[in-house]
Amino acid sequence: MSDWRERLCCALPGLWLGGLACLALIATPAPFATLPTPAEAGKVVGFMFAREAPASLVLAVLLLLLERAAAADRAERGTGSGFSLNMGLVLGAVACTVVGYYVLQPMMAPARAGLGPLSFGQLHGLSFGLFGVKMLLVLALAWRASRHGATGG
Repeated sequence: MSDWRERLCCALPGLWLGGLACLALIATPAPFATLPTPAEAGKVVGFMFAREAPASLVLAVLLLLLERAAAADRAERGTGSGFSLNMGLVLGAVACTVVGYYVLQPMMAPARAGLGPLSFGQLHGLSFGLFGVKMLLVLALAWRASRHGATGG
C-alpha cells in the first residue's frame, strides 16, 4: 500500500472518532442545557444527527476502500486474506449508522404521537445504544490504526 494511503488509513478513524465524541459529549448536551424547551433542543440535535449519519457513511466508504486495498495487497503477498478485522469494524459501524439513524429515527415522530410498536423512549434508547456501539467500534479501529497502521490488518 502506498504511503499516503496508509497514512490516511491511520488518520481517518481518529478523525471519525473525534467527530463522534464531540457530538456525543459537547454538541448534543448543549441545546438541552441552553434552549427553553426539550422540543427545541431535540430539533437542534436531530439536525446534527442528520449530518452525522451521512458523514459517517462517507468516512466508512473511504476506510473500506483503503482497507480493502491493504487487504488485497496482503492477500497478493500471501500474508493475509482479502478481508480484515478493520473491514469488519467499519462494516459494524455502518450497520449501527444505518439501523440507528435510517431505520429507527423515522419511527420516532410516529412513536412520539403514540403510534407504532415501540415507544419514543424505547426507540431513543435503541438509537443511543447503537451510537455507543458505533463509537466503540470506531475507537477499536482508531486504536488498531495507532498500533498497527494499515499493514496490520
